[in-house]
Amino acid sequence: MVGRFVSRHIASFTEAELDELEAVLDYQDTDLTDWLTGRLPIPDSHACPMLSRMAAECAEPGAGMPSAC
Repeated sequence: MVGRFVSRHIASFTEAELDELEAVLDYQDTDLTDWLTGRLPIPDSHACPMLSRMAAECAEPGAGMPSAC
């Protein structure tokens, strides 16, 4: 999920967004999975625009699935 999101958007990220992304990637994989799948809400203490953007994209149908060949 995260890798696909980053692949699609990294070329357009600002320096501030890259910093946010780096901070998000420091979270535990299990926490990220729970938050990005909506299994658990993103805690206020960890909420940031990048994580919200990732969660919104991951909630779209087919997110995280490989593209058709």
